[in-house]
Amino acid sequence: MDLNDTQSLVTLLSGLAILVGLIGVVVPILPGLLLCWAGVLGWAIFSDAGGGKWLIVLAATVVTVGGTVIKYLWPGRDLKRAGVPNQSLLIGGALGLVGFFVVPVLGLVIGFVLGVWLAERLRLGDFAAAWPATKRAVLAVGLAMLIEFTAGLTLAGLWLLGLLTA
Repeated sequence: MDLNDTQSLVTLLSGLAILVGLIGVVVPILPGLLLCWAGVLGWAIFSDAGGGKWLIVLAATVVTVGGTVIKYLWPGRDLKRAGVPNQSLLIGGALGLVGFFVVPVLGLVIGFVLGVWLAERLRLGDFAAAWPATKRAVLAVGLAMLIEFTAGLTLAGLWLLGLLTA
């Protein structure tokens, strides 16, 4: 790959944006799905792949919007059915953010779990009763990440399809 060639550079940078976006889904510091979509959009804007590239961008936009909506609706519905209030999730999120700075990356998960568990303990009055709601919250976060990662992989696949058909 000749990096003096503009098309090769565009392809490389787009692929890197998509890869960093996929990492951003798993390590929620970066806006993962948005970076994947930006990689596809950047490729479409700066490459000379032909008119079909805009169909790829359209499909990528539909997947990005759909993945984002589903990521919030599906796990949220499960949490509402389980009776886990939003306040517990907010407390978990706040402690997860604090935990991220205390114990980088891993502290995010530890803080979230601890925050939801403590909030549910205060709400329900019992440590044992708080654990099922905490498990549901952790499963919901995992489901949201899985949905977003699947959407990101779909964007990567669309981009590859665009590269192969250009």
